[in-house]
Amino acid sequence: MEYSVGQVAGFAGVTVRTLHHYDGIGLLSPTGRSRAGHRRYGDGDLDRLQQILFYRELGFPLDEIAVLLDDPGADPQQHLRRQHRLLTERIAELRKMAEAVEKTMEARKMGINLTPEEKFEVFGDKDPEAHAEEAERRWGGTAAYAESQRRAARYTKDDWKRMKAEVDEWTAAYVALMEAGEPATGERAMDLAEAHRHHVTGWFHECGVEMHRGLAEMYVSDPRFRAFYDGMRPGLAEHLWDAIMANARRIEDGARG
Repeated sequence: MEYSVGQVAGFAGVTVRTLHHYDGIGLLSPTGRSRAGHRRYGDGDLDRLQQILFYRELGFPLDEIAVLLDDPGADPQQHLRRQHRLLTERIAELRKMAEAVEKTMEARKMGINLTPEEKFEVFGDKDPEAHAEEAERRWGGTAAYAESQRRAARYTKDDWKRMKAEVDEWTAAYVALMEAGEPATGERAMDLAEAHRHHVTGWFHECGVEMHRGLAEMYVSDPRFRAFYDGMRPGLAEHLWDAIMANARRIEDGARG
């Protein structure tokens, strides 16, 4: 059996653009072509895509996934064993986080104030600030992080409520866009990606095109960010990544034009 790129996108829950990107970088090049030159994917291609998405879900960068899958010394069972171990560890972490959220919900309902230790026990031995440090290292974001901290320190309860309302409105619009089947490269998706960029600039720190690209990469590569966006709607993190990349190109093309 051979399948079109649209069929494979539907099977896998990814965008056609994502499959084109994987082909463009040599990560997943379909083995067949139709008479008209369109991509045709075979069962072996689907197996490889499944492996890619497993590793992507676990936070592996695309270049590392390519090295793992193209290792001549590796066998399929080795990949499955590694993925099973990593997924089991992640499930345990997510279960622990879910229990902490449930504990907080119950405490608030009963009017109980949690201690600082109880509030942050969910992170275990992980440093909640590690993400900020990684952002600084990758994008020279030390100044941006400092600015974000300065702004957050000044926000009142009403400020946080306004921010949440803005996020909720954006989320509803993006979920509606996806449910309508609109592509990440469409005008509406790119406009919402731009609104996302302005939200970061307005509430936290200046977010230029390159910074926004960097954030998008973190949204799909880091399990915590991916879970946050996919919690709004499954597949939203990947869709937003595509939209942010498309919007960045639109901005750069407009600047050159």
